[in-house]
Amino acid sequence: MRDVQLKAEIIDDDRALQALARQWWDLWRRSPAAAPFLTPGWMLPWWRQFAPGRLQIVAVRRGARLVGLAPLYVVQRGMEIRLLPLGTPISDYLDVLVDPSCKCEGIALLMESVLALRWDVLVLEELSEEATAWNLPCSSAASFESRQDICCPVLYLDCAEDLDGAVPSRRRRQLRRALRAARRRGETSIEAAESSPGRFLDHLFRLHHASWQRRGESGVLWDPTVQAFHRNALPCLVSAGLARCYLIRIDAAVVGAYYGFLHGSKAYAYIGGFDPDFADESPGSILMGHALAAAVREGATEFHFLRGGEAYKYSWGAVDRWNGRRTFIRSRR
Repeated sequence: MRDVQLKAEIIDDDRALQALARQWWDLWRRSPAAAPFLTPGWMLPWWRQFAPGRLQIVAVRRGARLVGLAPLYVVQRGMEIRLLPLGTPISDYLDVLVDPSCKCEGIALLMESVLALRWDVLVLEELSEEATAWNLPCSSAASFESRQDICCPVLYLDCAEDLDGAVPSRRRRQLRRALRAARRRGETSIEAAESSPGRFLDHLFRLHHASWQRRGESGVLWDPTVQAFHRNALPCLVSAGLARCYLIRIDAAVVGAYYGFLHGSKAYAYIGGFDPDFADESPGSILMGHALAAAVREGATEFHFLRGGEAYKYSWGAVDRWNGRRTFIRSRR
């Protein structure tokens, strides 16, 4: 039987986008390097909440089977038409999706279809070192530049649950001291909170705002639009088994929240918050240690601290990996 040829289509309306969800999930699960930020459970709520432009999603099929996806939208800035990925700026890893069974031809057809769209500049950002989009070919129709400019520290988890062998001994001692201080303050417990995503988010928004308010800022989660996005996205990610949500109580009060993901061999620490009145007990550090140990138990070998070179990430033993950007500029004749 002859192989069925690949065909591409452009999805530019909300109804067709929603109809794509099940096949999108299937393609994502077949894409080994894809992060949770590329799932429809994350991307579709993002589009419903923000919708900053006009959909221009490239879908590649082999027969009825979805084998490639470039989730993009177009926006006009002055005289310039820009083609951008869904999910910015609140997603840490972005990419295109291509079924490994037809990687070379799928990548080629994706780029051919993208070039057929009307745009002046195409920006593919938040690309991890292993992103498929690095392989998209350039052509005479567009020049491009590539940059690696955002550090995303990663901790490699070749260790036991006590984190010996991965986390520096100084940090492990600090973690033990924080646990002792918390227990002196009151009864201390950590709970998995995925079963009640709304309640978890109530605590996360409150605690994230409180921890940033001491610095004279509100924090990214205080925006009602961002909150609405997370209230739509988190239940989808819980249903898919990707979310890892923890709360810590000290003396009966919820004083810290951790929001992350786990997929395959990779864990991701997305965002958190803590009550500054309990800063001496370091609830954020206690939760991070708990999340790391839980990731080891679930078989994770990499713990991604995501964007930003904050000092605390390196204190856990993380080392730099880099997100990059590819910018294609349409040739003007």
